[in-house]
Amino acid sequence: MSSQPPIVPLDQILAPIGDHLKKVEQLLLENMRSEIPLLSEVGQYILKSGGKRIRPAMLLLAAGSVGKITDDACVAANIIEYLHTATLLHDDVVDNAELRRSQKSARTIWGNEASVLVGDYLFGYAFYYLGTLKNLQLVEILSKTATLMAQGEIKQLTRNNQMTTEAEYLDIIYYKTASLMEAAMQIGCILGGGGEAEQALLGRCGKNIGMAFQMVDDALDYDTSNRELGKEPGVDLKERKITLPLSHLMETVSKAERAEIDAILAADEITDAHVERIGLLISLHQSDTYTLEQAQAYMSRAKQALDGIADSRFKSSIIQLSDFIVFRKM
Repeated sequence: MSSQPPIVPLDQILAPIGDHLKKVEQLLLENMRSEIPLLSEVGQYILKSGGKRIRPAMLLLAAGSVGKITDDACVAANIIEYLHTATLLHDDVVDNAELRRSQKSARTIWGNEASVLVGDYLFGYAFYYLGTLKNLQLVEILSKTATLMAQGEIKQLTRNNQMTTEAEYLDIIYYKTASLMEAAMQIGCILGGGGEAEQALLGRCGKNIGMAFQMVDDALDYDTSNRELGKEPGVDLKERKITLPLSHLMETVSKAERAEIDAILAADEITDAHVERIGLLISLHQSDTYTLEQAQAYMSRAKQALDGIADSRFKSSIIQLSDFIVFRKM
């Protein structure tokens, strides 16, 4: 892996958009006030649960890098976070997750039905809110993105132990994660006044940041010494998700080790001891290193896309955010 650059703290990275992020935060919570107590409780609970607002920040930074951050950009950043939050609520139900960002998941407190319905509300409200911007291009981008995100969930749900190719994995993380980050930066560029060439460059940057973001997250899930991610290590394995570290491992191990891995994946319950064993094999065969190297390659592509964007404090923050995402907690 390449050497780690100096990592700027996130609050410093986001300082150029600090006031705008405060406005987005205010809008997020204001719009969740409802005459339906359950809706307000669940929505505000997950929105206040410690998210770093990376996706809204990417949108605002993209807008600033090509022109001006407008009130419409803040509304759009709010919409992006609602869509992301809706997917978290739905994902936790699909995965039977007990925790979200080191706290009890909404489904653990209010049940699956409430989580699904509040997630549906957030999706619906996001598109209602989007309509207030009266920009068909934004509707087209986010409609496509919402479809891709759903496709990613379905592809992951139907993937089995025999479908462990890297290409399958890359499709899933693009659909589920990177497509929304790509859309965030495209939309920010449009609302900031950028042209088609800048939209393409910033969209490519967002996509590659998203790919790297998910790869790092998946690698860190097998780091049993790291408990700062908001979930216990080994959650992906316990949910039988074949992410890149495990996919790479299954393609590189001996026949005996592959049989051992298959037996663990077929067990009625995947235990902490199983997680420790798989983590040891991943370290032994350097599947975690491979995953992080791939993440760095995507981050390099993200930075290359920025070569066509004029220098500014906003562009500098995007570059710093890229490094923060790849090298966080490593």
